[in-house]
Amino acid sequence: MSYAYAVVRASGTAARSAQAALADVRGVAGAPVTLVRSGPVAAAVSAVPGEEFSEPALKTRLEDLAWLESTARAHHHVIETLAARTTVLPLRLATVYLDESRVERMLGERQEVFSALLDRFDDHVEWGVKVYAELPSASAPAPMPSPAGHGASGTEPDAGRAYLRRRRQHHQAREDTRRAAAEAVRRTEERARGLAVERARHRPQQGTLARVPGENLANDAYLVPRRLSEEFRDRMLHAADDLPGVRVEVTGPWAPYSFTAPPERARPR
Repeated sequence: MSYAYAVVRASGTAARSAQAALADVRGVAGAPVTLVRSGPVAAAVSAVPGEEFSEPALKTRLEDLAWLESTARAHHHVIETLAARTTVLPLRLATVYLDESRVERMLGERQEVFSALLDRFDDHVEWGVKVYAELPSASAPAPMPSPAGHGASGTEPDAGRAYLRRRRQHHQAREDTRRAAAEAVRRTEERARGLAVERARHRPQQGTLARVPGENLANDAYLVPRRLSEEFRDRMLHAADDLPGVRVEVTGPWAPYSFTAPPERARPR
């Protein structure tokens, strides 16, 4: 079967750059990657075993985290290798076709859309911007015992009142951090104006996807002209200055994963 990674231009300097970039690259299942052309566009593809990538097999394989991680790493390695040399349109993970002729047909059917997207993304890159609130621990401290020698009528606050005070302070600290994080989100949006040409909002990462400390309150992607990348990155990195308990994480530059509309995984037929 043919595994498709990305779409590139099929002629001129762009095609030669893509071909040169793929010369020593190995993709999914360790296979060499080549170009399949159709008119003005081409797809980077490699051969994969049908027993792993048929539709029934994928339903099981996509739930296997070790297999999924290995496949995703190879998939993105091919895309990022191409993106370092030319404009690319990333395709969805595990986009497979029965053979290269089906890839060629898909390209022919969508060549106008793909060509327009390649023009749109020329000299643009994607940057990821995440805002985290490092909230105080959700569990309030346990009540302290009453100081020795003081009863309920003593001059020191009793343990219950001290506990409630700590709870209020803890709640206030969490609210202050959330407000600071909201301000950081506002700043990132404001600072992106005039630099980014598009923005994509992703769902904040939670649970097993949130592998770093803090609560992810914003998870955005921005499409930025390559020449403005360093300025964009610098603006984002300083968006949380003077906001305690807030962190802004900037990743990139990447191929425009968040701004393409790739075809659904092909159903082998």
